Amino acid sequence: MNVALEPPSADRPPTAPTPAPRNAGRFIVAIAAVAAIGGALFGYDTGVVSGALPFMEEHFGLTSLGEGVITSALLIGAAFGSLAGGRAADTLGRKKALLWAGAVFIGGAVAVAVAPTVPLMVAARFVLGLAVGSASVITPLYLSEIAPPHIRGRLVSFNSLMIVSGQLLAYVVNAILARWEAWRWMLGLAALPAVALFIGMFFLPDTPRWYISRGRADEAGRVLRRTLPADEVEAELGRIEHARALEAGARQGAWQELRTPWIRRILLIGVGLAVVQQITGVNAVIYFAPKILESTGLGTNAAITATIAVGAISVIATAIGMTLIDRLGRRPMLMGGLTGMAVSLVALGAAFRLPHSTAVSVLVLGLMVLYMAFMQATLNTGVWLLLAEMFPLKVRGLAMGTAVFVMWMVNFAVALLFPVLLDAAGASVTFWLFAVACVLSFGFCKRWAPETKGMALEDLEHELRKAATAD
Repeated sequence: MNVALEPPSADRPPTAPTPAPRNAGRFIVAIAAVAAIGGALFGYDTGVVSGALPFMEEHFGLTSLGEGVITSALLIGAAFGSLAGGRAADTLGRKKALLWAGAVFIGGAVAVAVAPTVPLMVAARFVLGLAVGSASVITPLYLSEIAPPHIRGRLVSFNSLMIVSGQLLAYVVNAILARWEAWRWMLGLAALPAVALFIGMFFLPDTPRWYISRGRADEAGRVLRRTLPADEVEAELGRIEHARALEAGARQGAWQELRTPWIRRILLIGVGLAVVQQITGVNAVIYFAPKILESTGLGTNAAITATIAVGAISVIATAIGMTLIDRLGRRPMLMGGLTGMAVSLVALGAAFRLPHSTAVSVLVLGLMVLYMAFMQATLNTGVWLLLAEMFPLKVRGLAMGTAVFVMWMVNFAVALLFPVLLDAAGASVTFWLFAVACVLSFGFCKRWAPETKGMALEDLEHELRKAATAD
């Protein structure tokens, strides 16, 4: 099936951008600023463990497997949280689901900070993972449905920027607190932005598409009038209503709907993209950057501080990716990024064959930074955006939750096995395996990844349905 889509045909409503109301920019910025706190929490809670682990290892007497279990407990929670979050987004609404995620973030952060034993730490990180997984689905879904088509890529990618900003913040906090070995404070500070998310969501509306799915057209119209020119509101309402009506006659039940052949095909593509994002090594670097640098001869505190460079380049690269994604398109970004990642990983594996020295440590850090630049600017930004765009309205939350569930399960496997593989096979072989995964992922994206640039979500759904049924 060729899923490289063409722009909507002339017999359907055009989707070219037109001037928005004067206050639309402020309204959209306010929505993005509050909702994307969920992305920042996602980033902080996944990144902070890299600095806490060396001290937790000493405090609890952890083995390599123990490190993997504590790291991956959050990820297995996130896997189930993504399913629950996707389902909650479809039933409760995008807004209420994010409110619940904020409440769980607060409780989970406090529990992780005070956990006295390894079993309780694992349990607390699992609960925190439920919130991380829910936010990883709901936030981009919320942003994709409320953004006008011509800025949807940038707005949803803002969530990716907040994720890497949260990771950078975690690395900076780790470096500051490492001198006092205050690893519990590293973990517990996540409660502060969680409170901001919980309070801020009370002041935001739900999305027009969710309102329409519940028959609340007046509320949908009020939101659209704050983001679109007045003469486009009725057309957009009609487009959303039409997409909803096409599915009204289908089988009832969201899980059953996923069995519809064309939806199942799109879901499998989404699952494939989720796997691609994880098997190419990004989270091995995010979670274990200090451990990787320590293996080149750096001390613990120096390795934690050096990791700030990984976070900083992630923020810069994601910002660059945001500016390019709506110009270059999703597919070119994915394939170009995977090429750069593969080359970086081959060179990184070769660097570990050199004798340990300060110069080698700097070289390894530089290659890790180069790899993260390609990853964050292209693959990470593109995959999260595509997952937020490509599923039909009726099952959008559940389908995205299913794809992200798989993403987190693969993430869990990588986090659990990476320390063991690093000890057993060595860094060179480990990173070369990730390079092979990049090559295989390039082939998948070239064959299956859709191009969604500049299309309204309803037009995109029409094109994906047509492409899938024509195969």
